[in-house]
This record gives sequence, structure tokens and C-alpha cells, in this order.
Amino acid sequence: MPRHSETRHLPYTAHQMYDLVADVARYPEFLPWTSAARIRSVTPEPDGSEVMEADLVISFKVFRERFGSRVVLWPEVLKIDTEYLDGPFKFMRSNWAFTDRDGGGSDVSFFVDFEFKNAILQALIGVVFDEAMRRVVRAFEARAAALYGPRPV
Repeated sequence: MPRHSETRHLPYTAHQMYDLVADVARYPEFLPWTSAARIRSVTPEPDGSEVMEADLVISFKVFRERFGSRVVLWPEVLKIDTEYLDGPFKFMRSNWAFTDRDGGGSDVSFFVDFEFKNAILQALIGVVFDEAMRRVVRAFEARAAALYGPRPV
């Protein structure tokens, strides 16, 4: 089961990074291997969270798979939790946490854990998994620089 955890110090506010990651519909514009995104629904919850159901289409080499997920947005505490609904995984979950730092910038923490149903796809991603996840995190960093401008750390 591939699992990846990473925390990065970035020169953007926690709120800016939260907004960027929460904007799932724009992922195909910058996220590697993401060829399409569709928001099924967004439902405000009494606890202040929003529950988004979304589909992403992932294209990697000869594989093209759609998967659905439930994304729980916690704007008050700047956290995002994702769980798998349907598609090529046995399971998938991820979370993001965003914390402002004294002196500027923020810490962005990312965790993902998943397993594909297809053993061939699982073996293929297993070979490049860590680098693939680093590339995903770098894509969010690059998107922040494009949206908010480069800033000194």
C-alpha cells in the first residue's frame, strides 16, 4: 500500500494554500496526470464544513481511470479530508492541513494512502510512487507561485 506524508514550508498564507487545494475543479489545469475534474455536489454541513463529491480522471501511460471521492472542506480550521467513493482503488484517503507560521508563510502538510484494485497498476505506481507524490506537491507549489506570485521565504 503506497503511503506518503510530507510537510512543506511555503511563502504563502495558510488560507491561500487552503483555497488552492480546495479548488478541485481546477486540478486539470496544473496537476500531473489529472485530465478532467467534475464536481458532483457541494453540501454545507451544520458543523461548518462543506462536503464536496467530485470525480477526477487520472491518465498515466496507457491507463485512464475515473474515480469519485468525497472531499470534506474545513474552512474554519484549514483542513481538507478526502475519502474514496468509487473507481479503480480498493481504498484511498488523503488529508491536507495548513498552518500559518510566525514571521510569514505557512506549513502545508499532506498525507495520502491508497491501494489500486488492479495489481498491474499497483505495481506500476509502486515503482515511481514517492517521486510521483513529490511531483504532485511541487505542482501545488508551482500553482501557488502562478496565482500569488513568487515570494521570498
